[in-house]
Amino acid sequence: MEPKNNRIRVLYSFPHKLGAGRICYTAWQQVNGLAAAGADVLVCSASLARPVPDGVKVKPTLARGKFRIPYRLLGSMRAFGLHDRIVARRLEGLANQIDIIHTWPLGALETLKAAARLGIPTVLERPNAHTRFAYEVVQAECDRLGVALPPDHEHAYKPDVLEKEEEEYRLADRLLCPSDFTARTFLDQGFAPSQLIRHIYGYDEKTYRPLDGPRAAKPGLTMLFVGVCAVRKGLHYALDAWLRSPASEQGTFMIAGEFLPAYQEKLAAQLSHPSVRVLGHRNDVPELMRNSDILVLPSIEEGFGLVCTEAMGSGCVPLVSDACTDLCKHMENSLVHTAGDVEALTRHITMLHEDRKLLERLRDASLRTAPEVTWTAAGRCLLDAYRQVIESKTGHLAPVSHAPAR
Repeated sequence: MEPKNNRIRVLYSFPHKLGAGRICYTAWQQVNGLAAAGADVLVCSASLARPVPDGVKVKPTLARGKFRIPYRLLGSMRAFGLHDRIVARRLEGLANQIDIIHTWPLGALETLKAAARLGIPTVLERPNAHTRFAYEVVQAECDRLGVALPPDHEHAYKPDVLEKEEEEYRLADRLLCPSDFTARTFLDQGFAPSQLIRHIYGYDEKTYRPLDGPRAAKPGLTMLFVGVCAVRKGLHYALDAWLRSPASEQGTFMIAGEFLPAYQEKLAAQLSHPSVRVLGHRNDVPELMRNSDILVLPSIEEGFGLVCTEAMGSGCVPLVSDACTDLCKHMENSLVHTAGDVEALTRHITMLHEDRKLLERLRDASLRTAPEVTWTAAGRCLLDAYRQVIESKTGHLAPVSHAPAR
């Protein structure tokens, strides 16, 4: 990985299948954004699910050709650990060819130790809030609702996961926080502001775009929820608010996502209301967003809430909790309520039901905000964060990356 045009040289370590779903999609888009911003990127991912841009080098850790080591064979924690040890070993021969290392949770411990020994700056991605906070707040809400989490659920308390992640937090030069909410959960756990650095996630403007023509006039609102239907996403608050609002008399609330079975059983009465449509997992989310008036995301814990920016780019107004991205500005491009405040969310739904001019104003502002939060913009923001970390760690100005000509 030789320096090119004095660009920042990044080793991007990802212990999953780059380009698959959820965080794997986020990581893939980060790599795309970094390449577009002009970074030289070497990806060490467990395997690769989608192609990366020309110029990005990929050296898988748990795959060779079409052969992949299945996680179910090793178990996730062992697979993450194996990936981590492989990357750490590779660093010895790459030390003079890397300006910064970008790591992800549970696959970073040995890499961070090796980087510290070699004097290479490091960042650790925080796609969600501090894990201790997430465990506690989700468990408290499950207890309040009487919903049991399966032992293997990602938010069920796992002491080995928490212990490893907290050690990674300690070793990284900076923790990459995509929202103020995420950063605040670390500050509340005693982290210094100097240990955190902000960046953003984005959306794919080629996929998420508004309707080509004017919206058809209709008497009722269409409200959409997109995501895993789990307690942490606060869907129960959305249902409470929707059914309390007169919007439910003429409108439609569509729910796109898979349910935790115990949670679906708990909400069965509300889900059976004539205005509520349970769609299950969908592959046409962009189209659903284009044809919906508002997106609701009343999460009690989030890292960023990708669906918020995707909704903005689709002309679908976000109604979100303050645990979601701070790119949503109350009464500017969105309506924002305090997490768990059903009365406020009810008022917000009713406001847009009764005041379509406000809905149009917020929709127009969302569409104006959207170009600032594409994955390309996120790549530039991330590269700037790298530069700050490099300069803080080394005391020298970081290389200036220039995006290649298009």
